[in-house]
Amino acid sequence: MSFFLAIDGGGTSTTCVVGDEAAILGRASAGGSNAIRLGEAEASGNLRAAMSEACERAGISPLKIVAACLGVAGAVHPEINNVLRRVASAVLPRAEIRIVGDMVIAMQAALGGAPGVVVIAGTGSIAYGRNARGETARAGGWGYAISDEGSGHWIGRQAVAGVLKALDGAQNTVLLDRLLEAWKLADAMELVKFANRVPPPDFAAVFPQVAEAAEEKDAVAEEILGRAGGELAQLALTVIQRLWSGQEPVDVGMAGGVFEHSVQVRRACGRSLAAAWPRALVSAGVADPILGALAIARGMAREGAPVAR
Repeated sequence: MSFFLAIDGGGTSTTCVVGDEAAILGRASAGGSNAIRLGEAEASGNLRAAMSEACERAGISPLKIVAACLGVAGAVHPEINNVLRRVASAVLPRAEIRIVGDMVIAMQAALGGAPGVVVIAGTGSIAYGRNARGETARAGGWGYAISDEGSGHWIGRQAVAGVLKALDGAQNTVLLDRLLEAWKLADAMELVKFANRVPPPDFAAVFPQVAEAAEEKDAVAEEILGRAGGELAQLALTVIQRLWSGQEPVDVGMAGGVFEHSVQVRRACGRSLAAAWPRALVSAGVADPILGALAIARGMAREGAPVAR
């Protein structure tokens, strides 16, 4: 029997599963593994911890892993790819190792290898697509300081800006209370200081509070999540327009914690994309990228595929 390992690594968390040809045998989570966001030492430590714990929970020695797929945000950068390979090779010395961007495993999970587009909205955001000719394109995903529209980080920053703008207009919001509670702050002035500190706070960490406030019909939170959906639809549309012509039907999948935990963002994204490209076929569900990584690892063994370097 062959055993496989899969990683879904983002800016906030890393998920690892170990499985055989048919089932998942063990699962573990750790902190983020995006070395661009967290630094090499922290990302490597989290990655190592997730792999070791998943093997332990599966009751499988790391030496028995024959193939591993690591889908990690930032893996397209050669220096980050090298770091990931060193860590994975040290933990899994007998495994074939493939390292890809997180959008590759998300697309595999959402579309099963078929042409289409996947939009990822987690700590960061990106859209990635491939057409029937094998041509690929991406949009967004250039980092939280300059890009990542519609992501958890973007939503958190917009939330702080939104509640302060509301205060300028003498408008109190449920969202302000939720942010103060989440960050254990006393009042709006402390929020201003906290949000402007260097280095900046983890804005993505307050996405759950924004989603909660929106469910309570807070107008500022609802508006932000609506805009987030529109931004994510624009990423998908940019990819579609590069890869397809006319009004061809295009399958579109969603992945990431923002989509998973906010029906408002899912609906806004679907509405905006349908208005711009009426033949976009948007999935009703949210794909789990770790299943895409595991499928790729299994495929490596079945096909005897060379390891991507």
